[in-house]
Amino acid sequence: MTTQGIEAVFLETHNWGKAAKFLQALGFELDFETDHNSGQLRGGDGPRVFIVEVPEDQDTRSRLVLTVPDADAFEPDPALEVVAPFEETHYGTREMAVRDPDGRIWVLQAPGSK
Repeated sequence: MTTQGIEAVFLETHNWGKAAKFLQALGFELDFETDHNSGQLRGGDGPRVFIVEVPEDQDTRSRLVLTVPDADAFEPDPALEVVAPFEETHYGTREMAVRDPDGRIWVLQAPGSK
């Protein structure tokens, strides 16, 4: 089984408000905002962008989240470096992390098993 494309882009920022305004100036619309300086925006039919604020002394990261329809049916290719196997998340999905040849982490996201 293969992935089905990009589900979301996950971005860390030092200023949630400025980052959200930047994306809104590019035409993204706010789907929701949390009470802990994070939220999700969407631009057209493309993937969602989820932004979370991190402390100033922490480096910011970005990750692509790829869709997998069924975590139990997904057999990772032996060429993939699995960093973390599929695990349940607190937000109702299952996620696996793999590392690309340049060291970037990619997240594979499937529906939760609930």
